[in-house]
Amino acid sequence: MIDKLTRKSRADGEQSRERLLLAAMKLFGEQGFSRTSTREIALAAGANVSAISYYFGDKAGLYKAALTDYLPPPQKNIEMFDQPGFTLRQALEGYYAQLLGPLLEGDEAELCLRLWLRELLEPRGVWAEELNTGIRAEHMAFAAVLARHLGVPVDDDVHRLVHACAAFGVHLMMGGDVIKALTPQLLAGPDALRNWIPRLADYAEAIVLAEQQKRQKGAV
Repeated sequence: MIDKLTRKSRADGEQSRERLLLAAMKLFGEQGFSRTSTREIALAAGANVSAISYYFGDKAGLYKAALTDYLPPPQKNIEMFDQPGFTLRQALEGYYAQLLGPLLEGDEAELCLRLWLRELLEPRGVWAEELNTGIRAEHMAFAAVLARHLGVPVDDDVHRLVHACAAFGVHLMMGGDVIKALTPQLLAGPDALRNWIPRLADYAEAIVLAEQQKRQKGAV
């Protein structure tokens, strides 16, 4: 009986924490950190204000959790494109699959992206921290993958290539409102989103091969 009550308590606690996170993502994304109160978040989540202290420590802790709790660990993302036997094509498709993966999570993904945009506009240090940890690790791993397929060391041109490849996917993540306004069918549901992965891999493969040809001409 005690075990059942304990499990129920844990399940209720997880649901309460989840509701607080979702409410925080929405309100912080819409209003920003300073204009959003913990009381407002608790009310939207149907929870007690004290639950914020219990689960997140304080408002800043809740804000950071709202931004980062749904992010996969960097190594998990890297494993999707950096495998010893991968061809260039497999590496590129894996890269875009992990990059666009969060968009397939539906409403939660949209809330998270809007909150990250708010963090970019009104930084509170979470973006800088993520940039210097997860994003840097993924960038360097992808640079190593492209350099390996090109048969060159990682140099500035390889880094430029990584940024160019990333830009294809980042536009879908950060420019979703533009795409929906101009060509809504291209983001109309999970299947439409998945269709982007092989096409982005096509575009990226083309510029990687162009870089390879440029280097070969330079060598000659």
